Amino acid sequence: QVQLEESGGGLVQAGGSLRLSCAASGRSSSTYVMAWFRQAPGKDREFVAAINRSGGIISYKESLKDRITISRDNAANTVFLQMNSLKPEDTAVYSCAARDSGYIGAYSLVLSYKFWGQGTQVTVSS
Repeated sequence: QVQLEESGGGLVQAGGSLRLSCAASGRSSSTYVMAWFRQAPGKDREFVAAINRSGGIISYKESLKDRITISRDNAANTVFLQMNSLKPEDTAVYSCAARDSGYIGAYSLVLSYKFWGQGTQVTVSS
């Protein structure tokens, strides 16, 4: 079992940046593939980015890849999401998630993630 807690969300103007953090407790997060998802009001949860155990394999939502960077610090049991050039359409609750590293399947599959944080609100004003 691993517990996940996000932080770093907030209100930012369009064009600004935020760095989200996801701190893991319980079982070490280094044993899991970690990912970020987001959900805007009235919309389905969507994949943002994922990173494998070592950090050597990274996947991004295609439309966001030029503006975001996912990274992890296994020693600190923390995963980060750096978001730049934020747009109002990035407004959403951002959640981190963990899944077993042995799972074979696309990183973007919501149902493949076993553990979820509560989420952190990101609001981008125009």
